[in-house]
Amino acid sequence: MAGKLFLVPTPIGNLEDITFRAVRILKEADIILAEDTRTSAPLLKHFDIHQKIYAHHQHNERQSTNEIIKFLKEGKNVALVSDAGTPAISDPGFYLVREVLKNDLEVQCLPGATAFVPALVNSGFPTDRFCFEGFLPLKKGRQTRYKVLATEERTIVLYESPHRLLKTLDEMAEFFGSERLISVSRELTKLFEETVRGTVAEVKTYFETHTVKGEFVICVNGV
Repeated sequence: MAGKLFLVPTPIGNLEDITFRAVRILKEADIILAEDTRTSAPLLKHFDIHQKIYAHHQHNERQSTNEIIKFLKEGKNVALVSDAGTPAISDPGFYLVREVLKNDLEVQCLPGATAFVPALVNSGFPTDRFCFEGFLPLKKGRQTRYKVLATEERTIVLYESPHRLLKTLDEMAEFFGSERLISVSRELTKLFEETVRGTVAEVKTYFETHTVKGEFVICVNGV
């Protein structure tokens, strides 16, 4: 009997956010794949999980995928985790899932932590219809994406790194208008969790004089 690939969400900050089922699957898996083994090792140790752990990231995923499919065909169960949150959401995982399915093997994704859901719900913007953009292109195609999103009627959800936040807010003022309402969340589930709401101009002014650390989720009100 062939094995199964499990996509296992891990906490984005607070370790209490892992599910009982996620811990069980990780303990029962024959092999655990991690985006960065150094990041995942302390989490696994905390929950007394001692399975073999291998690196699976964007730089080795094609070669790694071939080995994983071989393991699955041999009947081994494989669990994939990212550094934080749900695998394949702005993290490695999509290519592996696609190739595993092409080989008629089973994939199961557990529900669990992901940064954009609490940020979206906490924004106060409509949640019945929204579009998730993840990280915008760094250079090529970035302005094109802004021009498309400028007329988006649904709530827009973006990820951004701390060192690009202020520049991104400047770009939003240019393409969306400085009066467009946004909600910016950082360090979700962690000790210094914070959400700042207001116009693009107001939020930029705030972060010009406050801490710009941690991972950011930006929600933009639709037109």
